[in-house]
Amino acid sequence: MKSKIDYTLYLVTDRELMSTKTLEEAVEQAILGGCTLVQLREKTASSREFYQTALKVKAITDKYKVSLIINDRVDIALAIGADGVHVGQSDLPAAVVRKIIGKDRILGVSAESVEKALEAQRDGADYIGVGALFTTSTKTDAKAVSIETLMTITKEISIPVVGIGGINAQNAAKLKNTGISGIAVVSAIIAQKDIKLSAKKMLEIFGKKA
Repeated sequence: MKSKIDYTLYLVTDRELMSTKTLEEAVEQAILGGCTLVQLREKTASSREFYQTALKVKAITDKYKVSLIINDRVDIALAIGADGVHVGQSDLPAAVVRKIIGKDRILGVSAESVEKALEAQRDGADYIGVGALFTTSTKTDAKAVSIETLMTITKEISIPVVGIGGINAQNAAKLKNTGISGIAVVSAIIAQKDIKLSAKKMLEIFGKKA
């Protein structure tokens, strides 16, 4: 499962920003545009709503054989049979999450420093999400991380690193030679009128075409 993960263009959902009527449509258009991985993030949904939404989104990701990661909620990830879960520094510790989800599911961990990234790697993370690299409106509490710090993290750890935070068509090219395995994008894809085209453009800018 893990060996086939492609982090190149990592879609993180946000239903408050999506330009489509349904989240399933937004996810499908993003995948058709070249998104290689999807993280379902539901910041305000109830547990039942999150579960029901996750089932619908998983039907789409399964259709296109794209891995689905659940943000924060280990219970939801297990309940729907998602490919993995992503946790932040204020969520359950990575080592605990790894014990719960087992060795075969993907574990992503947010880290804004070399120390936190190394700790996450030791605790069983499969990849690290580093950010916020640029100003972002989707996560106002995210600490700013310099590109220099990002590059240091990629050199110090042996697992994939994904850049996140305010990445768009204007700044994605700055990340091409940093050593990261991919970019995680929210509004630059899901909030655009043409989601499919926006995803294609992001792939081209980052250096890999759909």
